[in-house]
Amino acid sequence: MDFRSKKNKKMLRGGLLGLLSLGIALVIFQMGGLSTLENKSWDFRAKTGIAAQNPSKEIVLILLDQNSLEWAKNTLGLTWPWPREIYGVIVSFCRRNQAKSLGFDVIYSEPSSYGVADDAGFAETMEKAGNVANSLILGQSSGQGRTWPQNLDSQKVTVEGLEAWLKTSKVKPFTGLTLPVPELAKASALFCNVNLAPGKDGIYRPIPLFSIFENQAVPSMGLCLYLAAHPNARARIENGNFMVGQRSVPMDNQGRVILNYRGPSGTHETYSAAWVLQSELRLRTGQGEAARADSAFKDKYIFFGFSAPGLFDIHSTPVDSQFPGVEIHATLLDNFLSQDFMTQLPFGLTLVFSGILVICCGMLTSVNTRALPMFSLIAGFLVLPVAAGILAYPYGVWLPMALPLVSVSMTIGLCLVVNYATEGRRRRFIKTAFHHYLSAQVIDQILQNPDRLRLGGERRRLSIFFSDLESFTSFSETLEPEELTRFLNQYLTAMTDIIQGLGGTIDKYEGDAIIAFWNAPLDTPDHADLAVRAALDCQARLGKMRSEFRRQTGKEVKMRIGINTGEAVVGNLGSNTRFDYTMIGDSVNLAARLESANKELGTYTMVSGETRQASRSGLFWRPLGRIRVKGRARAVKIYEPMDLQKADPRKDLFKTFDQGLCLYNKGDFHSAFKVFSRIKEQDPAADAYARICR
Repeated sequence: MDFRSKKNKKMLRGGLLGLLSLGIALVIFQMGGLSTLENKSWDFRAKTGIAAQNPSKEIVLILLDQNSLEWAKNTLGLTWPWPREIYGVIVSFCRRNQAKSLGFDVIYSEPSSYGVADDAGFAETMEKAGNVANSLILGQSSGQGRTWPQNLDSQKVTVEGLEAWLKTSKVKPFTGLTLPVPELAKASALFCNVNLAPGKDGIYRPIPLFSIFENQAVPSMGLCLYLAAHPNARARIENGNFMVGQRSVPMDNQGRVILNYRGPSGTHETYSAAWVLQSELRLRTGQGEAARADSAFKDKYIFFGFSAPGLFDIHSTPVDSQFPGVEIHATLLDNFLSQDFMTQLPFGLTLVFSGILVICCGMLTSVNTRALPMFSLIAGFLVLPVAAGILAYPYGVWLPMALPLVSVSMTIGLCLVVNYATEGRRRRFIKTAFHHYLSAQVIDQILQNPDRLRLGGERRRLSIFFSDLESFTSFSETLEPEELTRFLNQYLTAMTDIIQGLGGTIDKYEGDAIIAFWNAPLDTPDHADLAVRAALDCQARLGKMRSEFRRQTGKEVKMRIGINTGEAVVGNLGSNTRFDYTMIGDSVNLAARLESANKELGTYTMVSGETRQASRSGLFWRPLGRIRVKGRARAVKIYEPMDLQKADPRKDLFKTFDQGLCLYNKGDFHSAFKVFSRIKEQDPAADAYARICR
């Protein structure tokens, strides 16, 4: 790329501004300033991306809901907290129905208020089942236990490669331990940590797959239930992935996984604790049949937890603000079974993606200055990071949205500021300096390519317009300067509006004279038609203003116009320090001569044969003969254009004039004089030819 050209310099500048924006956004990102935006964007993706998710059929939840509390109080006379015997009934029910494993999201850290026998009975029931996992709490509190009891070594989870992984990880070990009461702890198949810290905003997105205590892995409840159901499974860490058998889970350097939520609360198959208790109690009292082996609980992972509002186990997740904690654990196991945890895009790829975006955004924004393309670019680049993040979600990828979005926003802002300070200032200068005498199209062309404001010109075919007021010198001397100025401003404004409205460029004003042209700097294929139409519209407009001008000047104000089409040099002509966008050439001189020739023939609009030939408009073209002008060897055909509705009433007169003109061109001046004399009172051009013939 040649960076010497102005466009390429702008693109280089835009690319550098994009990289600067990325650097600033990266600093903010590293300081945690983008975490809120990123998390909220993730919540939006999670809510909108769960429609196609299907929960695992291997997971069942038993929830102690408000209905269960009321049933136990009204039917069994039990108030909260329940006796441990009730939980034993749940275990017996799951054992009878051949559940794979059962996990209690309940902390049994205090002895039962119903006595030692209550704890012992519950422990005996769990020991018979052999696949019940209980919860413990890991923390940093000094009031907790500091070591793992030796009599519970069999409940430890062995993870191969853990020690090596801990050396490179950023996981923070726990130093405090709260276990269930000894009877229940000994009867538990495994322990799971249910003390999972949410994000700073209280929402659970990534959660730890396991926690560390005394350099040992304590699995989270979802993983714990799988290990309780598969006691011989080999757990290990390889290449940063946690593996159990053939199942592999990608995790970050803190041992966390990103949950792929299946839906709001209640998405997994759920039963009320009251229903389960009633089913088991009816069986025990002989009021019901034994549960069939192929019931909804066979070979299922069973989670028991609280959903009653008063039991304070309701949490916020990206998909639901009222989400029981046990359902979070169930989601982890669901993802583990389906092997579809969300995976965060590696930071290096995120940086590359953001870099490409900001460089392209900066380069394109810097070279586009028009409103519509600029708006489209801005909208496109702002939507792109959002669209990429949303499209990546169904593929299980967390593509960070905040960093590229903020980087692109800053790039757009910086480019707009720089453009305003440089290009904008130049544009404002050009508009201010030239809008008085250049058409809006010319200014736009210059703004698109300011290099046009250099000395030099080009040869183009133009339609050239000269106008002048009849007897202006005589009546201007009778007016006060203020009156003359007011009159000229009114007149020139009206004529200029028409000329520029039809795409003409005002070359200059010389007193009352107007010089304009068409087909430069913009290509205008129908420039001859536009020039002639401008002349007729100017005459019509002056006719409407004539009475007002008569009142101001005391004179009948009339205008003579000459138009020619031909080659001319047009461009910025002048000195190195002062120049005008103007034209020179023989065609320009001819247009000026035609304007003056109106005086000899008594006409007010005269065009050359070149303009007549170039025009395709449906006007009436009255031949006026030929005239010889200074500097040209050949005579020039001339015409008087007019609208058809104005020409129709005078067709007979024009026919007579054509007869006289034919005789005149043959040299029969005597006969021509007789013809012209018949209509000289009605036609100034015929009167002029009659005088010439005489």
